[in-house]
Amino acid sequence: MKRDLIQYIIHPTRLLVRLDQIGLIRLDDVTYLRWMFKQRVGYDLNLKNPKSFNEKIQWLKLNDKNDRYTDLVDKLKAKEVISKIIGDEYIIPTIGVWDKFDDIDFDALPDKFVLKTTHDSGGVVVVKDKNSLDVKKAKKKINKSLRKNYFYNGREWPYFNIEKKIIAEPFVESESEELMDYKLMVFNGKVKCSFTCTERFSEGGLHVTFFDNNWEVMPFERHYPKSETKIDKPVNFEKMIELSEKLAKDIRFVRIDFYEAFGKLYFGEMTFYPGSGIEEFTPVSWDYKLGDWLDLNESNYLNENLEN
Repeated sequence: MKRDLIQYIIHPTRLLVRLDQIGLIRLDDVTYLRWMFKQRVGYDLNLKNPKSFNEKIQWLKLNDKNDRYTDLVDKLKAKEVISKIIGDEYIIPTIGVWDKFDDIDFDALPDKFVLKTTHDSGGVVVVKDKNSLDVKKAKKKINKSLRKNYFYNGREWPYFNIEKKIIAEPFVESESEELMDYKLMVFNGKVKCSFTCTERFSEGGLHVTFFDNNWEVMPFERHYPKSETKIDKPVNFEKMIELSEKLAKDIRFVRIDFYEAFGKLYFGEMTFYPGSGIEEFTPVSWDYKLGDWLDLNESNYLNENLEN
């Protein structure tokens, strides 16, 4: 606490950002993003001529406001939209939808299931045995999520108007103890790299490992260390690339997640601002290399799509 107070005195903008995050004040979006960006990434945010990947993600938050993005990040509505593009076979079914936690009829749910809120990241309760579920703890987590507007923390505008609901899905069994998801980064319609999140519950914490399209580990890290454990290429990796590029048509940048379990492929989610564009690269040169992959000029991008 004392350390935080010293930092707030030395850097008063940190205090203002924190007060905004807890809802006591509201900074305008540009000011908030500039101050938060410098605090988290370590260099000044250039919005007039963004070069790095992190800078361009902030630019997209402020300038690329396509109304359909809201449905694409809504965990319920996205299923309908995505199924029309790539087919129902890749969609994890919904087995329940509620406005309030107290409306959930747990007797009607299977022994294993997952509860999610539709409007944020992190509002998830994984239930592997219904009989051992701590309902009180689950309620506290879900209700905390329902009270939160996910937009404000990173000014990720598609989340602002999502209708807050709770959904239940079947628990997807996999070969390993932890269901692996694969996150594909799509730049102007083309997958350029992907990454995995592993060892979340290990002593060393979360590891994030980036791969090129040949499934070779890339020589950089982003905020989290890369895994020292060999991560096998998913069986359906080429199909993931194909579906991701189909879903990302006419979108400047999006991250598309898939799960793979016993050889079957499932759509996870679409994310327009991974890490909210405030996760540092090591070495920092890769922040700019990924930035080079992202063309913000819409006319250039659309013309290139037409030629292809």
